[in-house]
Amino acid sequence: MTAAHAELAGSVHTVTEDAVRRSLATVFDPELDEPITELGFVRSIRVDGGPDPTVRVHLRLPTSFCSPNFAYLMASDSKDAVAAIPGVAAVVVELDDHHDSDLINTGLAADAGYRGTFLHEAEDSLEDLRRIFRRKAHTAAMERCLTGLLRADPALRVEDVGGVRLRDLLPGRETDALLRRRTALGLSADPEAPVLVDDDGLPYPAEAVPLALRRARSTRISIDGNAHFCRGLLRTRYEGSGADQAFRPEGAEPADHHPLLPLTVKESHP
Repeated sequence: MTAAHAELAGSVHTVTEDAVRRSLATVFDPELDEPITELGFVRSIRVDGGPDPTVRVHLRLPTSFCSPNFAYLMASDSKDAVAAIPGVAAVVVELDDHHDSDLINTGLAADAGYRGTFLHEAEDSLEDLRRIFRRKAHTAAMERCLTGLLRADPALRVEDVGGVRLRDLLPGRETDALLRRRTALGLSADPEAPVLVDDDGLPYPAEAVPLALRRARSTRISIDGNAHFCRGLLRTRYEGSGADQAFRPEGAEPADHHPLLPLTVKESHP
């Protein structure tokens, strides 16, 4: 082996902080549907050098009483994501300043799993939890895409969005996000597949389309509102944490003023 080949072979599995952060960017808050790196939940990353590097990650949350199952899910997913990086020998993920930090950190260190960590308190499995929030994330992504299309095409009526196909969507971040969420749920990503579908991938009858879109909008607004609230709480709790939060460019989110269902207000006269 030449010196150049040896150097290349030695560098293939070099573990860097940037590589760890990129892996953590694939971990999403299950309720807010945003990467933990963009929310500012990654407090610190440390890579211990040597031939068998250990990666140490500290996570933080907006409050000490964030749901323990959400907290465990993010911490566990973070450990799995970092462990998948080539060259990583060991991973230590710890959650700071949470009322269940000791319990969660002990369970993670022992690879005890969710039920093994919380024992009788673990009422639902993590997969049940994932499924619930994947469906909500898909609903919100679906609404963002359709509302963006409605804003871009004034001739498109709300009543007609039931006929919109994946191939009709505008290219970009929102469409990419929708396709990822459909794949996670096992829904079709065929270009001819309808966009507005229920949790089982079935399209709505024409008369139910406006109400279905309105409900999807409620879900999306709830998710976006919670994310905004949590970002603010984190900045209040940890000074300087705002610098770790990524914000979407102004106007990236679809506006909420596109009319869905007409609302008639009757005036009353004395």
